Amino acid sequence: MTYTDPHLVRTLQVILEFLGTFAFAISGIRHAAQKHFDWFGGYVCGFAVAIGGGTIRDAMLGVRPFWMSNIMYVLVTGLALFLVILSRKWIKRLDNAWFVFDTLGLALFTIAGIQKTIALGHSFWVAVIMGCITGVAGGVIRDVLLNNIPVIFHKEIYAVASVAGGLTYWTLFSLGMGLPLTVIISFLMICVIRFVAVGYHISLPTLHDEDEKKT
Repeated sequence: MTYTDPHLVRTLQVILEFLGTFAFAISGIRHAAQKHFDWFGGYVCGFAVAIGGGTIRDAMLGVRPFWMSNIMYVLVTGLALFLVILSRKWIKRLDNAWFVFDTLGLALFTIAGIQKTIALGHSFWVAVIMGCITGVAGGVIRDVLLNNIPVIFHKEIYAVASVAGGLTYWTLFSLGMGLPLTVIISFLMICVIRFVAVGYHISLPTLHDEDEKKT
């Protein structure tokens, strides 16, 4: 079996997209619960987060959106809604768990985006960008639906972690490392960066205009 075995790539891609859908759906529904959305509103928010980044990626790559080929993505979001409803009494106690789901979704979708872009024959720098879009665009859509400033624009290391994971994938690919190990290391890179950044309150410098400097 070669590194670029299309069956292995496709299998990993489907697994990553299903897991990423579940993780991001939970993240979106949890944020909707904080805004006291009803069940339908929570499902819409969760589904938008789960498929938003991948849909934008597929539209830019000129292919049919991934979730339109399998109803399981719709059902997985329903399962995520059911899980959040069951755990509503512990929502506040599970803040760290929700953060973990959001991070897992970011890592899983980043890698899925990179793999799909490469499989379609695009350059690796395009794959890194598409991986980032796949990972972070759903969160932007979530924040817009919830009338919040998107997280990636004002706090936390989020998109940077996605890009770092993409560059790690690129480096390991160039060194000829096996696909499963490349995926695992890139996945861990994104998760570790996110956990360390949030745990130690690390963020990018903020922009200030001239008027703020004078006051």
